[in-house]
Amino acid sequence: MKLSLIVPCYNEEAALPIFYREVTKVMATLSCEYELLFINDGSRDGTLSCMKELARTDKHVKYISFSRNFGKEAGMYAGFCNADGDYVAVMDADMQDPPALLPQMLEILQNGEYDSVATRRVSRVGEPVIRSWFARKFYQIINKISDADVVDGARDFRLMKREMVEAIVAMAEQNRFSKGIFGWIGFRTCWLPYENVERVAGETKWSFWKLFKYAIDGIVNFSQVPLSIASWSGLLLTGCSVLALLFIVIRRLAYGDPVAGWASTICVIIFIGGVQLAALGIMGQYIAKTYLEVKKRPHYIVAESNRENVERIR
Repeated sequence: MKLSLIVPCYNEEAALPIFYREVTKVMATLSCEYELLFINDGSRDGTLSCMKELARTDKHVKYISFSRNFGKEAGMYAGFCNADGDYVAVMDADMQDPPALLPQMLEILQNGEYDSVATRRVSRVGEPVIRSWFARKFYQIINKISDADVVDGARDFRLMKREMVEAIVAMAEQNRFSKGIFGWIGFRTCWLPYENVERVAGETKWSFWKLFKYAIDGIVNFSQVPLSIASWSGLLLTGCSVLALLFIVIRRLAYGDPVAGWASTICVIIFIGGVQLAALGIMGQYIAKTYLEVKKRPHYIVAESNRENVERIR
């Protein structure tokens, strides 16, 4: 039995040694073969050098370094494509995904009842209040308007059987939203709650704006409801414009005043124009996603690796 740990890293020079020290302590307690598959996502600090040093002293350490920053989703996908363990886990290097949970997760999977064990935070201590509120609303919205089963507080940190990993690799879409993919492919999942843990070193790479764009990508990737909203809004405004036209005609015939009401007319025009632009923006998001899929550019490009038979372009 072999366990593969996928660890996407971007500028994690400070946290990586701490993570390595803690995770190797945990792996030493498990009676199984393992590999630590670090993915360097175009880091600009000494992350790659740290990976190489760890690989030089530990045969369990493998690294894949991208030619540039392709994003965490590409890093996770590269790990799934190259991990060869019977069980595969994905986790962050900042210690917000506690390695101490791995033995419990592995035990649950070995009992045979579940295909994956996923973690979710039951608290958001240390996180800004506004950010936490938007995060909860996002989970509520995406579960109502899509087929993806995304649990509130879900982390990317999970342990999966080989069958589930192969299903993820088969979903080779360019616009990836892994939380949605995990839920969409199904499989029996056990949710493991834990208290929020702050990162041990370095700074978060996820600003509020980046998280907002990531949430929009998730909604667009897994739901057609925004397009439906745009369509129904158009029909509703068309109906309102017909009623407004009748009102104007009747008022003109009754009072003969063509000038009064110009301010409200301008407001209505601006409002309808804004709604039209918003609808065009929604359609533009879907067209842009389709455009990226049609080009079929690779998810990542590998610049160097110490792993044999690595998929350099996927």
